[in-house]
This record gives sequence, C-alpha cells and structure tokens, in this order.
Amino acid sequence: MNSALKLAGKLDPKRCRLKVGKELFTCSGPIVIEKLIGAGFKVFMDLKFHDIPNTVARACDAAADLGVWMLNVHATGGRQMLSAARAAIDKFKQKPLLVAVTVLTSLTASDLRETGVSGTVEQQVLKLAQLSQECGLDGVVCSAHEASSLREQCGDKFCLVTPGIRPAGSSSDDQQRIITPAEAVSAGSDYLVIGRPITQAADPLKALLNIEAEINQH
Repeated sequence: MNSALKLAGKLDPKRCRLKVGKELFTCSGPIVIEKLIGAGFKVFMDLKFHDIPNTVARACDAAADLGVWMLNVHATGGRQMLSAARAAIDKFKQKPLLVAVTVLTSLTASDLRETGVSGTVEQQVLKLAQLSQECGLDGVVCSAHEASSLREQCGDKFCLVTPGIRPAGSSSDDQQRIITPAEAVSAGSDYLVIGRPITQAADPLKALLNIEAEINQH
C-alpha cells in the first residue's frame, strides 16, 4: 500500500483518476481506497465482480458505501447478476458508475473459442454491451478497437472505458488488442485505463502530461 500511496503523491487528482485492482486490494483492503479518496482522488474499483446475483449485489453495495467513483462487474455473469448489481447501488444518493467487462484485452478469438464462444471478439463484445445496456448499466469496459462500433450501436450516453492503452512507441506487455491514447479518444472512448506507461515511469506526472499532449496533438 505504501508504494501505491507514494505513487499517488506524485500525481495530480485534478488530472487523473486512480484504479485499484485485485492485487492492491488483496494486499491492502478497503483502507487504500479510503486513503486515496481522502487525498482527493476519484477511485475506480476494478475488482470485476462475477458471482451469483446476491453475492455480487452485496459486493456492489459495499463498494458504493466506500464512496468509489466507478466499479465493474463481468458481463458474462448474465442478466440477473447485472440487474442485481444495478439495483444494489441505485439506493445511494451518490451512485458510482457501474460498468461491465466485456472481453478482456488479453484475449484473442482463439482464446474465446477455447471457452465455448464461437463468434468473433467483436461480436461477443457487442452482444455483452447490449445486454449490459438493457440491464441499466452505465457502460462497459472494452478494447478501444471496439469503441467506434459500440458508440454507434449503444449511443453517446453509454460510457466506454478502454484499457490496453499504450502511448506511441511503448511496449504492449501482456495486452493483445492495444491502441494509442489519441486513437482511443478518436474512436469514442470516454475513459482511458493507462497503467504501466505511467506507474513504471521515472516521472509518473511527466508521463501523464506527455500522454495528454499526445492526445491534444490529434
């Protein structure tokens, strides 16, 4: 947790939001989210809940009670689970954004076939996005490669959160469907999830500002 808070101290809450994922949350628990919110950051709780409807609903309730800005669930949990998640946070005055993960950016069409999905990545993403929208979710997590078609199919108010963002010339690491920040914004992404290019930079704030500049140039 200390390294995460140290990193946050190098960033500006007016210029970015912070994502807390499984590794950090498992190590530190809710306290790290409370500290980041206390430091002025809006926090995206990236735990990708996927379980029976009642369990996911209770988890979403707990997340909303922490005051997170955004949280996510897996769209493959199905209609009942998605609807339960939506209902769980609707009672809060300050509702977090609720988005559903479609297809992880590390997966290819071959990976999907091994799990019993016969369609293409794009077809599966669209199918899950439409289901999520029908269940009242605010948006989805998807690759920016699918953002343009989802924007057309789901409308301007449906939130698109896109990981797999890599500045021009940087390493793809373990992501398969990557795209540059400028390309993602042009495709219709609302929020860009950018990890290692910033967190592993010698100067994280400078890396963030360089990404902003790259977007503005386009």
